Amino acid sequence: MTARFDGTTDYVSTDDLTMAVNAAITLERPLLVKGEPGTGKTELARQVASALGLEMIEWSIKSTTRAQQGLYEYDAVSRLRDSQLGDERVNDVANYIRKGKLWQAFEADHKTVLLIDEIDKADIEFPNDLLQELDRMEFHVYETGETVRARQRPIVIITSNNEKELPDAFLRRCFFHYIKFPDHETLRQIVEVHHPGIKRALLDTALTQFYELRDQPGLKKKPSTSEVLDWLKLLLAEDLDAADLKRDGASALPRLHGALLKNEQDVHLFERLAFMARRGR
Repeated sequence: MTARFDGTTDYVSTDDLTMAVNAAITLERPLLVKGEPGTGKTELARQVASALGLEMIEWSIKSTTRAQQGLYEYDAVSRLRDSQLGDERVNDVANYIRKGKLWQAFEADHKTVLLIDEIDKADIEFPNDLLQELDRMEFHVYETGETVRARQRPIVIITSNNEKELPDAFLRRCFFHYIKFPDHETLRQIVEVHHPGIKRALLDTALTQFYELRDQPGLKKKPSTSEVLDWLKLLLAEDLDAADLKRDGASALPRLHGALLKNEQDVHLFERLAFMARRGR
């Protein structure tokens, strides 16, 4: 029977996101998840693993990451050093093969969730270099002559912040889902998971200010879901209520705005708005 994801008590999954996860599982295709940073893409993989009772193997991609590292790496330098020292380990090349995250997922005796996180950080050729391995669920180790095949096909979840376009050939092999920024009601549910019992008046006022801030034209970086959760955590820690969030007109910035605005251009934007509002009185 095919495993099915129905969300968890710690993660609010919309109907279309739940459908996308289960479609990818059924098709045995990688699930490519795009969306703004901070919308829960990485956390989705963790929650899928938790809900299905599976081990998660996480491969975090950097700008310097090569696709080969996900398969294996051959440490020729160590082998040369050991040969100079007369170490008997040099007789077996397998001693110098370091298994990558895909190899770990492929050799697992049980099904796993393999997260390839922020694939768009890598070189443009990176996704193409993994096409065959993710499609066939196998790869060849040239140094030992062996072929590594997946014992249990892992559930592959790939995240992207949309920083660069991914190749068409790669996209064809994935089931795609874009996580839209949550609407007011969905965000309220997410907040309730992280801050249960938060006062309704405080939450209403805070979310109103948050969406007004996000919708401000000219904003360089819109605050994300994770940032509004941090902001609310600070408001609760300071024991503030709805009345404390009211702005007096001297500033267009919300209280503790450093949790929401992360660059000086956006702070200056709201300072200018407040200045113009005062001049217009």
